[in-house]
Amino acid sequence: MTGYTLPLGPPPSGHFPVDTRRLRSEFLRLQAKYHPDKHPQHAKQQAEAMSAAINEAYKTLSNPLLRAQYLLQLQGVDVANDETLKMEEPELLTKVLEAHEAIEDASCPEDLGALKESNEASIAASEKVLERAFHEHDVEKAKREAVRLRYWVNIRLALHDQH
Repeated sequence: MTGYTLPLGPPPSGHFPVDTRRLRSEFLRLQAKYHPDKHPQHAKQQAEAMSAAINEAYKTLSNPLLRAQYLLQLQGVDVANDETLKMEEPELLTKVLEAHEAIEDASCPEDLGALKESNEASIAASEKVLERAFHEHDVEKAKREAVRLRYWVNIRLALHDQH
């Protein structure tokens, strides 16, 4: 993955929070500027490539898990593709397994309300830990928490698939 110096400004200085309104505004401005239909035929291919880069940058920077993975990759740590990075906390693994079992055993989506709330709280807590870790330039802590966040996001996706 390359640094997003273009099209959405310079890469983050290592801090995790993103002003999502500003990011969205910049995304829309750049998409309008580089829309392939606004360019002559000879420049369409370049505009299409820029438009694709803008979309990828926006997708990455607006998603906390992808943003954490991106920031870590800028530090030389690939948590997105390294299958050896697993959580080694038995308590967390038990909680994750129980959540997946509850999802499988649920007879209707309404049965999962409490699990959804709990999982969203876990996601928010992980995002706060990541914010602190990146602010303190603690790559190890950020790496561990990005792995945790990946578990919570996977539970969120499994819950969403139940609908």
